[in-house]
Amino acid sequence: MYHPNLTQSLFLAQTDDVVLETTVGGLLRERADISAAASAMVEVGMDGETGRTWTFAQLLDDSEKLALALASRFAPGERVCVWAPNIPEWLLMEYACGLAGLVLVTANPSYQAAELRYVLEQSSSAALFTIDSYRGNPMAEIAARACEGLPAVREITDLEDPAVLYRIGDRPTELPDVSPDDPAQIQYTSGTTGFPKGAVLHHRGLTNNGRLVAARVGAPDGSTWTNFMPMFHTSGCGIIALGTLQTGSRMLMVKMFDPLQAIQLIEQERPRVVLAVPTMLVGMLEALEAEPHDMSSIDVVISGGSLVAPELIRRVRDRFDCFYQSVYGQTETSPVVTQSQREDSVEDLCHTVGQPLPCTAISIRSTEANSVVALDSIGEICSQGYCNMVGYNDNPDATAAAIDSDGWLHTGDLGTMDARGYVRVTGRVKEMIIRGGENLFPAEIENVLLEHATVAEVAVVGLPDDRWGEIVACFVRPEPGATVGAATLREHCRAHLSPQKTPAVWVSLGEFPLTGSGKIQKFRLREMYVEGAFDGSRID
Repeated sequence: MYHPNLTQSLFLAQTDDVVLETTVGGLLRERADISAAASAMVEVGMDGETGRTWTFAQLLDDSEKLALALASRFAPGERVCVWAPNIPEWLLMEYACGLAGLVLVTANPSYQAAELRYVLEQSSSAALFTIDSYRGNPMAEIAARACEGLPAVREITDLEDPAVLYRIGDRPTELPDVSPDDPAQIQYTSGTTGFPKGAVLHHRGLTNNGRLVAARVGAPDGSTWTNFMPMFHTSGCGIIALGTLQTGSRMLMVKMFDPLQAIQLIEQERPRVVLAVPTMLVGMLEALEAEPHDMSSIDVVISGGSLVAPELIRRVRDRFDCFYQSVYGQTETSPVVTQSQREDSVEDLCHTVGQPLPCTAISIRSTEANSVVALDSIGEICSQGYCNMVGYNDNPDATAAAIDSDGWLHTGDLGTMDARGYVRVTGRVKEMIIRGGENLFPAEIENVLLEHATVAEVAVVGLPDDRWGEIVACFVRPEPGATVGAATLREHCRAHLSPQKTPAVWVSLGEFPLTGSGKIQKFRLREMYVEGAFDGSRID
């Protein structure tokens, strides 16, 4: 724990640790040299049962073999998209791309064709690596539709077909030198344009962030960590994958999160570290009430991704009899900038997201003047340091809007800082909805709904929810003479969007609350709904 005595909301980067000049592939080689025979990864299938296993030496062998195959088909710096759930081949692709100097583009396996096509096209991906299907989503079929008419995509490769995955192409089979400054990944996160923006993350940011988060977690090297978090997000492929790599720890690669299967897995495999968004924790607690299991192996539970209710934190600490840590950050910061510590008080755990990580400066700045605000005053949370992204892919205007001339990355989140450097998150400048730890952007959903013949105006907002953190609500004004039905609009959304983007609450209105300039006051819609003003206007 740091013991500053701040006079303003500015926490300078602490030097109790250093930023190392590391790369994803280089770290794998180092770990395989140090811990060759140690268990590195265990596959956990859809049924919750364990499958294939890898030691660090085996992980390096397979990753180097795949890297040479990729290098024979793609030039250093090219982008390749991985569109798959948590399977071992995802991690092999992460390491292989790191070794081959390729930029890995991540995509949510629940995407539909239009969403996937946008990511492929915006990132200029040269290939798509996927599987046949996942949870009823016919991924191979969707991949074919998404890639139709995209000449840049030279191959669609089945990750579960080794003959195709490890195919040798026409280029020389040699691996390039990779620099810590080189882009390692492009991860898509929603932005103010209403379309996802590709955050370009470098090796240095991802590798050091994983190491520093793991250090603050404080679990012994060689521990077992669960990976319930999606690999397409920095929580899975960054914090957990690169954290376990640098601590020589064993990762349980869980293909699909199911609360009952999760607690059964914990009882069987005895992990010390569990990282889960609040929705997952609620599900596991409910499953334990119905069917008790031995959770005594858990040393620390880490959560974040949305505001965590104090009561949930207390229940986790009591039921699992473990330490609890909150993490805060965003994709653009690789991703964590603040984290709780083991010795933090219950008050701090419940109401703050901890202190900044080493080598990371955090400030709370005025949204009007971009100046540092007084202690305990609300402003925009900003970060400065090694963890900040390179920028948004092919979007210099958005990059300039996010990172100012002094190198401060503006998160779009509102918060405060006290004299000890503890940060509280109080809201968001952006309209982002965070449902179960996943970022959703209203404009994308609104654009789809406005295509329906019965919809004249629409506003999508996030509503507070004990399980999900936030749920998606749609306020719609019908076309004159038209009748809107939730079932019809829900079906329309599902034809074009991922399931989690489909609104859970539907309200029909005759008019919207407006600003003086005629814009819909979304914050007022949220307030009015919470106050019960629309109890008679919901449609089902």
